[in-house]
Amino acid sequence: MLKFKIILILIVLINVSFAQNDTIKNNRKRIILISNISLYTTSYSGMYFLWYKNNDKQKFHFFDDSKEWLQMDKTGHAFSSYYITKIIYNELNWAEYSKKQSLNYSLLSGFLTVSTIEILDGFYKNWGASLSDISANFIGSSSFYIQQKIWEEQRIIPKFSFSKTSYSKVRPELLGDNTIQNIFKDYNGQTYWLSANINSFINSNKFPDWLNIAFGYSAKGMIGGSNNSFLLHEYPNSLRQRQYFFSLDIDLRKIKTKNRFLKSVLTSLNTIKFPLPTIEYSNKTTTFYWFYF
Repeated sequence: MLKFKIILILIVLINVSFAQNDTIKNNRKRIILISNISLYTTSYSGMYFLWYKNNDKQKFHFFDDSKEWLQMDKTGHAFSSYYITKIIYNELNWAEYSKKQSLNYSLLSGFLTVSTIEILDGFYKNWGASLSDISANFIGSSSFYIQQKIWEEQRIIPKFSFSKTSYSKVRPELLGDNTIQNIFKDYNGQTYWLSANINSFINSNKFPDWLNIAFGYSAKGMIGGSNNSFLLHEYPNSLRQRQYFFSLDIDLRKIKTKNRFLKSVLTSLNTIKFPLPTIEYSNKTTTFYWFYF
């Protein structure tokens, strides 16, 4: 628990450092500071009691899981880091930090917020710090930072879609035993996308402002993290394979509305890939879907 407290203290000090140069006098900055520290402390305290408390501790160590789940979990790390960095950036903008401060602080805070999980994992026997997870976290946070730095906008948006699979019935303890758990645990049903707004790049009247093109990645046939060898006698056709997708998408941020609430809802929903005609390439085979989600 001491190591856990040290990590929390470090995060608090980082957040406090954002509050210099008379920012404490600003109510918005004070709200952001207090709420972020409170949320972080509560979240990680909960994680300690739910995940770590009853597990054996050991010296800090690393664990190489870079080849597990056909890197779907790493893609998820990058996705999460991107959006946490984005949320922090928007908060700092609302608190009237300068653009430079908002950008630099959100990159550092977003990356550290998700990466401290890896530090905690490193002190427990059943887990270990993962350099590949930390790298994925940095890629996600950096992708937001780079776009904002170069274009002052996010032209390429990570998105997510999910379809329920039959694999969770094989190992519900690992892949989830209900739909909510499946969304987070069953990598076979997850697809991660990079959705690029066409007019942001070519500025043409030939395309509507809300039209995007999207490239997706997924994988299927995964009953275990590294292999399915222990279940091949029961499921001989369980072939682990990568899937690549090309599709159109809708950028809900570009739909014009004067209603602030509706605009906020559309922006929130923009993390989800809109189901549209899609081409899949997998195992040297091309498949067309009228709607893929």
